[in-house]
Amino acid sequence: MTATLTGVDTAPAAARKRRRRALGGSLAVVPLLVFTALAFGLPALAMLDGAFTVKDPATGATSHSAHNLTNSLQGAYLTALLGSVKLSAVSAALGALLGLPLAQAVVTSRFRALREAVLTASGVLANFGGVPLAFAFVATLGNAGVLTRHLGLTDKGWDLYSFWGLVLVYLYFLIPLMVLTITPALDGLRSQWREAAQNNGATAVQYWRHVALPVLLPTLLGGFVLLFGSAFAAYATAAAMVGSSVPLVTLQIADALSGNVLVGQENVALALSLDMVLVAGLVMAVYLPLQRRSARWLA
Repeated sequence: MTATLTGVDTAPAAARKRRRRALGGSLAVVPLLVFTALAFGLPALAMLDGAFTVKDPATGATSHSAHNLTNSLQGAYLTALLGSVKLSAVSAALGALLGLPLAQAVVTSRFRALREAVLTASGVLANFGGVPLAFAFVATLGNAGVLTRHLGLTDKGWDLYSFWGLVLVYLYFLIPLMVLTITPALDGLRSQWREAAQNNGATAVQYWRHVALPVLLPTLLGGFVLLFGSAFAAYATAAAMVGSSVPLVTLQIADALSGNVLVGQENVALALSLDMVLVAGLVMAVYLPLQRRSARWLA
């Protein structure tokens, strides 16, 4: 009887303890939510309001309409948006194709020091961009670059300040990013799968075609989407290298913010930013389910 009463008494106490612990965990998240609301929520609301705000150049009166969004999807603005999508897609596809075999070589290497060195370098290079990266390529492969003069690349039609030149520069940080993304998935491939395939007479090509690649496909697609988003949002490298010679939406936004717009279209930059947010939202909507699916396969 005493044991029964003791169990009844301790159950509510344990439940209250769990509730207090859960409440403490919830309160600990409040500063993060406040910071997120201030750092991301307010700018997002300001951008949304500005994108739908139209100012009359004659009277100065403001009104709300979709005029800015309509303009952002026409003419040079639409060309820049499509140019950014094309550049990001091509760069991401090449980065994924080149990063996969490099990551596989690192994973299968018997030298631990090589693996750690490559992953450390990938972490550094994946975050190396902007004006320093542009200057490095201009000094190396620009019109008067060291390799350009040494190899006579100008006579062969090479032009760094073009679409494909920008793709080459973007691959400098996209390939390391792909290596970091795909390496955990390659580590998750069980050796038993390869052994089972070999015992059933499968070649290395058949193993990759029927076993490894289907398992890695969600991670590969997720890596492609991640690379696409990284290239789509890049600005400083392209601005320092190509200026306006390659139409990109980030450069159009910079021109609009600097005052290089027609009268009455000052908020077109905010509309272009909203277009980028929508594209980024679509990218994340694809990336997150793929990430969860790959985690289930490789758990």
